[in-house]
Amino acid sequence: MESPVITAVMPTYGRKDVVFERGEGNYLYATDGRRYVDFTSGIAVNALGHCHPALVKALTEQGAKLWHTSNLFRIGNGEKLAKRLTDLTFADTMFFCNSGAEAIEGGIKLIRKYQYMNGHPKRYKIICFQAAFHGRLLNALAATGNEKYLEGFGPPAPGYRHAPLNNANVVRDMIDDETAGILVEPIQGEGGIRETTPEFLKALRAICDEFGLLLFYDEIHTGFGRTGKLFAYEWSGVAPDVMAIAKGMGGGFPIGAFMATEKAAVGMVPGTHGSTYGGNPLATGVANAMLEELLKPGFIEGVHERGKYLKAELEKLVAKHPKVFAEQRGTGFLQGLRCVVPAGEMVDRLQSLGLLVPPAGENVIRIFPALIADKAALDEGIAILEKAAVSFESSKAAE
Repeated sequence: MESPVITAVMPTYGRKDVVFERGEGNYLYATDGRRYVDFTSGIAVNALGHCHPALVKALTEQGAKLWHTSNLFRIGNGEKLAKRLTDLTFADTMFFCNSGAEAIEGGIKLIRKYQYMNGHPKRYKIICFQAAFHGRLLNALAATGNEKYLEGFGPPAPGYRHAPLNNANVVRDMIDDETAGILVEPIQGEGGIRETTPEFLKALRAICDEFGLLLFYDEIHTGFGRTGKLFAYEWSGVAPDVMAIAKGMGGGFPIGAFMATEKAAVGMVPGTHGSTYGGNPLATGVANAMLEELLKPGFIEGVHERGKYLKAELEKLVAKHPKVFAEQRGTGFLQGLRCVVPAGEMVDRLQSLGLLVPPAGENVIRIFPALIADKAALDEGIAILEKAAVSFESSKAAE
């Protein structure tokens, strides 16, 4: 493999040649003055768009008081946030970290410690799913299972097997006396906006209960209102034992966590896990403000309603431009279009026209508006998608 030209910023990303100097709501502004409609949202992170007044206020007010103390001491903002989130979900307790990959790693440790505490020290294996993405730390990479991401980093961390999504029979056949848990995304984001079915999640819950396993949801992409519920598992009504969260949690400020029931967290005693920065007063102060906005009457319901509108408009694009778009996927403001043309070329064409979207697996472009996006902002993005489709059709006609 040819080595890239080294730069001061390590070249581990294929970055687009544009620099943004400010953001406002649904829009980003580049150093050349150009405005872009942002349907990337920092890859489903900027839930309230850019520089939302409530988050700016929380950040500046907390920033003027206290940033960091370490977890050697109680942190009021963190305790408040944990109480609110456990009251709102299946969980009884949670651990704060700084990213989604850290949350996955912590959840895996919790699962293995649970089995150890319950007299099953040999149970360490996690069943995962094909086309998953759980992060780029070594265990998270092994759970992801993508050969491209694993190449060159030595043998993958042991204990991870990958089943096809929505096939509970294969999952059941994979279980042995070393299996500890099952890790699944309710909707695979990086994998191409691939949805689990409610029946599949119910089957996983039943399998876990039957064999004494823990069910672990990765809601890093799907959490905090993006699907039209606070968390995506609410659609199926199937609660996990453990859940990883991040991305939209801080609305753009780095924070993550893993949550669990009291039963699942039985082994997480002092000394079993730690994070120097995790749950610091600044991050949890912003996350509390973020949650406050999400919980305002009608906010998440509005995401659901506008998500239905977005889905209908994307389906119209597929019907109108079948030589460009093959399929609409997803729900709420976590949607995608499987392309007929190369997705990378579509991403570039859309950027040239003023719309930012990220690619995904299976030749999909992801559609991730900020949760504040109203019909006018959605229509602006849809119009650019239409323009891109027409331009591809014109190019093919000219060949």
